[in-house]
Amino acid sequence: MNLRALVVDDEPLARQRIRHLLRRATDIDVAGECANGLEAVKAIEDQKPDLVFLDIQMPELDGFGVVEAVGAEAMPPTLFITAYDQHALRAFEVHALDYLLKPFSVERFHQALERARRWCIHQKDGTGPNLEALIDGLRQERPWVDRLLVKQGDRHVLVRTAAIQWIEAEDNYVRLHVEGTSHLLRQTMTGVLGRLNPAQFRRIHRSAIVNLDCIKEFQPWSGGDHLVIMRDGTKLTLSRTFRDQFGEWL
Repeated sequence: MNLRALVVDDEPLARQRIRHLLRRATDIDVAGECANGLEAVKAIEDQKPDLVFLDIQMPELDGFGVVEAVGAEAMPPTLFITAYDQHALRAFEVHALDYLLKPFSVERFHQALERARRWCIHQKDGTGPNLEALIDGLRQERPWVDRLLVKQGDRHVLVRTAAIQWIEAEDNYVRLHVEGTSHLLRQTMTGVLGRLNPAQFRRIHRSAIVNLDCIKEFQPWSGGDHLVIMRDGTKLTLSRTFRDQFGEWL
């Protein structure tokens, strides 16, 4: 049975070249193409391809954002297409199925494809790529995200991080409070905080993160805690555990 491949790249010529190279592989069919990360997330969830060629550097939602939105555990075998430098590539070598460093040769493409083909055939042997570790290893190479992808019904929307007023923990999710509405995101508090600019977002409680631009005032409270009054009137607790990072404010 042929493998179904999804090609994701914001450059039409790059997608065209991958399609052309795949014509030599009689056991792989191109199931679809995506020109951005939003399209990729939907296509992966709807079509469940056997293999994904995923560009890293795309506007709005990059390749890492696609993996995080789909979930590392739910991602199909992925061949990353990247222009990252040699320092960052060490993480790919350890944790990724394989990667193609632009500009790549025909020989390098088919070498990576053969590795992916073998892994797809034997993917139940427990030796697959660790995409979660890959993202953790490369996070320091990435700028802070300015958008987060959230699911609304059967569609996905991008939320500007600057519009997020505060974030609260909710079971296995976090709830983003955004200008009069809210969105659930399957993420831990530590995970989402690691994607946000620390100059703008800080944790004030084990179950709350705030946008510093949305704080109206602090009020002393009992037991060394403080009340954080947000501009929309929401009252949150700044616990003693996190008080030190607000020393200049208090």
